[in-house]
Amino acid sequence: MLESLLHWLGYGLCHQLPERSFFGGAVQVPVCARDTGIYVGFIVSIIVIWLLHRPERPREFPGLAAFSAIGLMIVAMALDGFSSYAGLRTTTNDLRLITGILSGFAMAALVVPMLNDELWIRSDKGRVLSPGRRLALWLAAVPVVFVLVRWVAPLLGPLYPILVAAAIFATLIAVNLVMVSLFPPFERKASTVLDAWPAILIALVMAFAEVAASAAFRVGVESLAGRVG
Repeated sequence: MLESLLHWLGYGLCHQLPERSFFGGAVQVPVCARDTGIYVGFIVSIIVIWLLHRPERPREFPGLAAFSAIGLMIVAMALDGFSSYAGLRTTTNDLRLITGILSGFAMAALVVPMLNDELWIRSDKGRVLSPGRRLALWLAAVPVVFVLVRWVAPLLGPLYPILVAAAIFATLIAVNLVMVSLFPPFERKASTVLDAWPAILIALVMAFAEVAASAAFRVGVESLAGRVG
């Protein structure tokens, strides 16, 4: 049952090729190595940013140095994916994982200031990942996450794919919260996470709907392809 649930969770989100995925025990992680890096990297990045800035809630986007790093991190994943799919070069699960982590870290650094600005009653004018000390510590977390995901997490057995599944939902909830917080009933209404539970609940329902819709879309496409073939 666990394997089936994890399979259907990632079914519409990823190709789920076994040779491009990691395993915890005998259980396949619900998404491929690159997507695992994206989702885990996204959540860890949010946690690191929160630790670096607490108790502040900066609402300004990163400065030039951080933005440059973010751009390079996203480009690294795009180049790895495009060049390998185009047949220009081969890639590995390690490269897929590290470029996915880089991209996840980068995307979270853009989502955090939007969440801080839209969700909380009080936010701060400071920029995310400023000054440079915070940026350096944030970047230093990337190789640590790679080591943990690549070599430590598989030792957890089936708990490994479960944690990745949790990271997928947490990522979707965070992104959905940005959209939910744009509506007046939720815009800048929360002082704590507990205050934000209605918005979080809606974001969670949206996450389940998105996972289900993506799986249904893949089923439909594969069914149509089968009939055409």
